[in-house]
Amino acid sequence: MHAFYADHFVLPLPQGHRFPMAKYALLREQLLAELPGLSLLEAPAASDGELALAHAPSYIQAVSQGLLSPAQQREIGFPWSEAMVARSRRSAGATVAAARVALSQGLAANLAGGTHHAYADQGGGFCVFNDCAVAARLMQAERGRVQRRPLQVAVIDLDVHQGNGTARIFANDPSVFTLSIHGEKNFPFRKETSDLDVALPDGTGDAMYLEALEQALMLLEARFEPDLVIYLAGADPHEGDRLGRLKLSFDGLEARDRRVFDWCFHKRIPAAICMGGGYGVDLHRTVQVQLNTYRVAYQYWQRWQVRQNEARGLAK
Repeated sequence: MHAFYADHFVLPLPQGHRFPMAKYALLREQLLAELPGLSLLEAPAASDGELALAHAPSYIQAVSQGLLSPAQQREIGFPWSEAMVARSRRSAGATVAAARVALSQGLAANLAGGTHHAYADQGGGFCVFNDCAVAARLMQAERGRVQRRPLQVAVIDLDVHQGNGTARIFANDPSVFTLSIHGEKNFPFRKETSDLDVALPDGTGDAMYLEALEQALMLLEARFEPDLVIYLAGADPHEGDRLGRLKLSFDGLEARDRRVFDWCFHKRIPAAICMGGGYGVDLHRTVQVQLNTYRVAYQYWQRWQVRQNEARGLAK
């Protein structure tokens, strides 16, 4: 299974900054040790043209040339630097690459991404460019039409925070279905309208969350027929997260991931995975949640390969 990384692009953040930059390299180290069958590849950088499929050219220029105002930088949560630009481009490029591979192999991953608070013309919440929106639009452009219709993309956003930027970008686009299951009282405090929003109260545990996910997948299936899923597998619903306010266990989050991958597999929908948030009091616990996601994904990727090999055998 292909997984794309950009953790060697490290932002020069002030000491004590709450963004857990170290988790990306930790995750890749753990994956190298525990999933040797994973193919880890450096993420390509998204070009201006690719970014412009989801973002205003003036915003891309402001980010690239260091023209963001102090207020815009505060909204994003990072001071501007060339490293910020490089990392943001590669975070978007990684989801693009993962989506492209997933369409041929069933599953692929970005070891970062999930930057769902970025709007077309502004960033926010540690998100500069919206990788999911860029990838969805580029796959539609590359694939043209599937079954006499535009490529249909479902964004299944299971980060603990609502995907407000993604919801706004695709608000009037019937070819992209946005599903967000998030904390009702958590950031962003002014939420956008997704195609399907499921807002959960503080303290929600495994059973209630998994039931909400099951109901949401049923509604998604009834309303939309995706050709591709982009899955934000946020670690921040975990009970040990500093910012999450939900109470999911390791087992509950693994069951969440397994249900999404199983749904995609049985409906024969390729899926590109990105990490989303994770701000654990103990960073190693956040990495463990994400490691579990990729372990389950790898199992389902193997099942995709068996299915594809059987199909090739029947075709001979």
